[in-house]
Amino acid sequence: MHENPTPPAPKLFTWEFASDPYPAYAWLREHAPVHRTELPSGVEAWLVTRYADARQALADQRLSKNPLHHSEHAHGKGKVGIPGERSANLMTHLLNIDPPDHTRLRRLVSKAFTPRRVAEFAPRVQELTDRLIDGFCEKGGADLIHEFAFPLPIYAICDMLGVPPEDQDDFRDWAGMMIRHGGGPRGGVARSVKKMRTYLAELIHRKREDLGDDLISGLIRASDHGEHLTENEAAAMAFILLFAGFETTVNLIGNGTYALLRHPEQRERLQRALAEGDASLLATGVEELLRYDGPVELATWRFATQNLVIGGQRIAEGDPVLVVLAAADRDPERFADPDALDLSRRDNQHLGYGHGIHYCLGAPLARLEGQTALATLLRRLPDLRLAAAPEDLRWRGGLIMRGLRTLPVEFTARPPAQAPARP
Repeated sequence: MHENPTPPAPKLFTWEFASDPYPAYAWLREHAPVHRTELPSGVEAWLVTRYADARQALADQRLSKNPLHHSEHAHGKGKVGIPGERSANLMTHLLNIDPPDHTRLRRLVSKAFTPRRVAEFAPRVQELTDRLIDGFCEKGGADLIHEFAFPLPIYAICDMLGVPPEDQDDFRDWAGMMIRHGGGPRGGVARSVKKMRTYLAELIHRKREDLGDDLISGLIRASDHGEHLTENEAAAMAFILLFAGFETTVNLIGNGTYALLRHPEQRERLQRALAEGDASLLATGVEELLRYDGPVELATWRFATQNLVIGGQRIAEGDPVLVVLAAADRDPERFADPDALDLSRRDNQHLGYGHGIHYCLGAPLARLEGQTALATLLRRLPDLRLAAAPEDLRWRGGLIMRGLRTLPVEFTARPPAQAPARP
């Protein structure tokens, strides 16, 4: 009598995988929880898929965020991190540095990017949300990615940074280039990054002469024991707040809406709670949507600064390590019935915002935008439904982020909530 052989390893990073990676991640968790693989870029990296190992790795200071620790400098040059950030002199941001520089910069940035600032921004997020829905609610249909989930965080973060309204469409164009080409050729992204860098340098220079009540002005003011952000550091921080803050929220809104449309009983629970004035299910629901099909599939790059062991697997100094948040957040060793969507899940210490010193600085803003967008959609378009078969939807190819290319929906046409502004 023969034991059942181990099934063959699944193929990773194909278009089929992108549409539903969770069965492949379940296989890796069970059979190869710390797995070395060749990525589409040709770079080899370790994938960490179990929750306990992932949480440990995210907080392990032997894993550096600095790409200079990558052992394959020539082979990996330009293939890790954000395309174009090195040539645009935008490397000195929180996703690329370690203590003590990380500690100093995060402390300075936290002085500008406060919970109070985010809370005071809530009415503006609501105004933007309603304005975007007003733009398509009379049509009876929309692509929720391009008409809603994409522009909302772009305009929100531009407002918060202090980008003048007349310049915000340029930012939308540059961000659109990143979204469209994130999984393909890196040249288009790099060109957008360079344009953004040039613009931010000019904007910082202008704001130094006339400080306002916005985030870039706050970054310029931020000081600690006489330390200030340099102009390069301020530009890099503004850039990463924009870059890390928009696509994650696009995907939170897009993936979250899609999950609710695929789980009508959960959507109806949330609509009932909102109608009764109970916002508690919205709060736990957004956290569950982050766990169930979150916007960040793999945490950003880490590099071993010495030989070490993760999950019983030896990792050599210089090796890249990618923590698979999507796999860890469905680990049955940590979450009961992990493949089920339960908006009332309470024991939900998901890793969607990371863990340790690199925990997402923008988490309060993402929560605000996600909760506002989903609640307003369900309230204003209560019969919202998919206008395409799930198997016909396409997910953007890429390594770090997970999000839909389009999300076509239908609903009963309704008049705008606000009278159109006069020209």
